[in-house]
Amino acid sequence: MNQPHALPELGQWSSLEELYELQDRRLPAALEWARASPFLKPRFEGTSPPRNVAGLAGLPFTTKQDFRESYPFGMLAVDRKELATYHESSGTSGEPTPSYFTDADWHDVTTRFVRSAVDISPADTVMVRTPYAMLTTAHQAHQAARLRGATVVPADNRSLVTPYARVVRTLRDLEVTLAWCLPSEALLWAAAARAAGLEPARDFPALRGFLVAGEPLTEARRARMGELWGGIPVRQDYGSTETGTLAGECSQGQLHLWADRFVAEVYDPATGRSAREGRGRLVITTLYRRAMPLVRYDLEDTVEVSSAECDCGWHLPVVRVLGRSAGGVPVGGVRVTPHQLEQLVFELPVEHGVLFWRARAGEKRLEIEIEAFQGHSAAACAALEVTVGIGLGVPCEVRSVPAGTIVPLETLTRGHGFVKPKSLFAPGEDWDKALIYY
Repeated sequence: MNQPHALPELGQWSSLEELYELQDRRLPAALEWARASPFLKPRFEGTSPPRNVAGLAGLPFTTKQDFRESYPFGMLAVDRKELATYHESSGTSGEPTPSYFTDADWHDVTTRFVRSAVDISPADTVMVRTPYAMLTTAHQAHQAARLRGATVVPADNRSLVTPYARVVRTLRDLEVTLAWCLPSEALLWAAAARAAGLEPARDFPALRGFLVAGEPLTEARRARMGELWGGIPVRQDYGSTETGTLAGECSQGQLHLWADRFVAEVYDPATGRSAREGRGRLVITTLYRRAMPLVRYDLEDTVEVSSAECDCGWHLPVVRVLGRSAGGVPVGGVRVTPHQLEQLVFELPVEHGVLFWRARAGEKRLEIEIEAFQGHSAAACAALEVTVGIGLGVPCEVRSVPAGTIVPLETLTRGHGFVKPKSLFAPGEDWDKALIYY
């Protein structure tokens, strides 16, 4: 079995300058591992690998297209006998990309994950509600929770076995203390709980926190989520299938890059330059990855990175993730982003009850639909039209639609049917469902 690396722990350095020295010391060994990758080896032929982080600028980026063209094992830098798991991304921005880990690589990922201010312990029951399948998100949370001795509830996501009604029942009956999920899930669970006659802020007293990832999250939506569930904290994690967790949240509510485990660059497409901080696309080079070392991997995510010191004492760069959709869409000459709209929607007063919304860009006008509590539709629509007009400078039309329009009530309330293929049917049963999962 591949043995865990000697990994740096939080608190081993007293400043960012000392952290960057750690990166420079570790980089040559990491690049030596990278030379074993069939994809990366040609990039080092005929030249000496960089001896420090500054030298990385002379190497080309690794792109998602490179992953696809190297499918399945063109990036593999170890013997296949050393692999622990193989994964593929969801394909949000195109064809899925492959990713693989040794046991030692997983030790790196899980020990990063458990750094979060959520502080998982053996007393916790952790619901894992991101996709297991071929993604890494659920697997890293599952392994990290077990590393800390917690009980895991593997609820999966978009699963026939665990529809929202069952998630709500499980949260309550098993006294789940922590939930790992997409931010949207916390809103969907709140709606499903109310559909079941429960109140999220009252009827789930064991739940002490959400750990969320997978979507950019505005402060307004984060605040609404916590408020819905009785004021519990909502902590972010940030990463990808190719990398595992890249950043986690500290006790001060800041999202920090795990820059002791990889080198982070911020690439500005407008100038072609990279820096340690600023706004641009996040590019990373791994320092401890064996199965699939990454050298200047462009995640295509727009971020803002700052080296300002944080009161938590971690001495790690702070990152704000704006997402791949940060460019937005044009409306009447103004570029509107999902981040901007989400912030305005969830700044609406909580008594309007708006959890679900959707928007569509027209040539000259933005159309927005919301689901609001009965009796609050007119006020919510009027308020949002004003804030969008003033805040974004675009004309818009806001309509309130009946509850169940954006998220059907059946989605929130239906139970799980049989979830194995069936071949033998009783009289009166629909045998057209043979061998189909329901």
